[in-house]
Amino acid sequence: MSASALLPQTAPFGDDDRLSLDRVLSAASPLQRAWLAGFLAGIDASQTPLPIVDAPARAAEPLTILFASESGNAERLAQDVAKLAKKSGFKPKIIDCADLDIADLPNHSRLVVIAATWGEGEPPSRATRAYADLMGASAPRLEGITYAVLALGDTAYADFCGVGKAIDARLAELGAVRAVDRIDCDLDFEAPAVAWIKSTLETLAPDQSASDNVVAVDFSARSTTEVSREPLTAEVLEHINLNSSRSGKETIHLALGFEHGAPAYEPGDSLELFPENHPALIESVLAATGLSGEDALRASLTTERDITTLSLKTLEAFAAETGHADVRKLLEEGQARAWIEGRQLIDLVEAFPASLTAQQLTALTRPLPPRAYSIASSRKDVGDEAHLLIAAVRYETHGRARGGVASTFVADRLKAGASTRVRLKPNKHFRLPDPKTDIIMIGPGTGIAPFRAFAQERRAIGASGKSWLFFGDRRYTDDFLYQLEWQDALKDGSLSRIDLAFSRDTPQKVYVQHRLWEQRRDIIDWLDNGAQLYVCGDAKAMAKDVRAALVAAFADVKALSSDAAELAVTELERGRRYHQDVY
Repeated sequence: MSASALLPQTAPFGDDDRLSLDRVLSAASPLQRAWLAGFLAGIDASQTPLPIVDAPARAAEPLTILFASESGNAERLAQDVAKLAKKSGFKPKIIDCADLDIADLPNHSRLVVIAATWGEGEPPSRATRAYADLMGASAPRLEGITYAVLALGDTAYADFCGVGKAIDARLAELGAVRAVDRIDCDLDFEAPAVAWIKSTLETLAPDQSASDNVVAVDFSARSTTEVSREPLTAEVLEHINLNSSRSGKETIHLALGFEHGAPAYEPGDSLELFPENHPALIESVLAATGLSGEDALRASLTTERDITTLSLKTLEAFAAETGHADVRKLLEEGQARAWIEGRQLIDLVEAFPASLTAQQLTALTRPLPPRAYSIASSRKDVGDEAHLLIAAVRYETHGRARGGVASTFVADRLKAGASTRVRLKPNKHFRLPDPKTDIIMIGPGTGIAPFRAFAQERRAIGASGKSWLFFGDRRYTDDFLYQLEWQDALKDGSLSRIDLAFSRDTPQKVYVQHRLWEQRRDIIDWLDNGAQLYVCGDAKAMAKDVRAALVAAFADVKALSSDAAELAVTELERGRRYHQDVY
């Protein structure tokens, strides 16, 4: 096609000018030449592919995910939120409460908090300092911050999700704006947590129309919180009561073997053991509810449902399902919580008889959770085995003998040759340091379990660092767990020192914190030289008493004020040199 044929009728040329491009060019005026140059340039551009120019990528929106975790569930959920947030156009940052500087909180404009409640309304041990700072008078104002809180808890405790509730209220009090309503999750938290994460990220998500780098997320797809973590079947190789026959305690050493090799655990990790409810208790519950003939329900109550826990939520559900007047009265008069104390589901269904359907009874219970126990062995020493140390819990309340679901399952029914289901639960916050580093281990009772693993591991790798164990129990002759092993460890040098506290062997009870105080100068000297300190065992009293003793030791040995001594221990915690695995 000639250039002249392309000239539109509106071009500044006559009809004869269109006959020949040469004639057009030779006879064109300056105005015509300028017009023609632009026109032909446009023709050329329309027939040449335009270069693809990427729009500048919009910076991903920052999102801070703060977690307070004791057992690891809150931390795992925080990681799940981060993975999905990244796909939604965010730049996520995960912060452990142990590392949080409250003064820096105003710099986090979008905030997701996942907080567990420990025991009777307490924050997880690693979150204690940050929680106190947030609740304190010096906490900064948080105007301009948008936030959401996911709370984890256990309805068996009176202050269900108390820490998450308190954080939610405090953030609002400090001026932050709640983006979505808080969700309070029980032990079966995974499904509601996934739904909440979806809603929260959709609400907080950057403006999709303003950014080309946002990747759509299919929230209906399986998230990491839903990824199956199938239990392994283990055979009981050894079942030994480590207490003497004269002891009032029963502590089981359980050696487990695995057909296809032990899970890849490290010292400091735990195994979750899946227990079964006691057959006699199952039959009592079925009889009291008129469901003795329900074989499918019996099987479910054996391995899947928690038939011991009794909570205010259970009473409310029971009243709603049965309309039982006496239960309603307990609730209406505010006496329900006091009545629940020391009682279980069997007490409810026997005290307030009512016929239930299998579906109704199932709805009154929650999933039977596994129990986590610190692994008491190193694979470098025991190969494809894993050892646990489990104290049988037995007691009596309201005229009925009771026992811990998992601990009595192990003590009474999980004998050598039997099989059970377990699942690895890593604990990266309770790991051994460099082999050259000295360690101080404080673990009374079953708290000694991970330190047996530590000693085996350090012996196997030839660690040059010193190790010091504080152990305590009731009586030396009856309750010195793994006594011969510790004595051998002292002989071969894999254990440098041991201090013992047997509370019933002296007129005045002596505990591990008392031994720590007695050895305070050496303790501080070890810590000044880089030692790391580990505490495992009871959270309600022992762990707090040990920490208080350490604060007092700093104050005394270094002539510090109480505030300065507290700061010294806090610095150990923040520096990852004070580790706790408490329960």
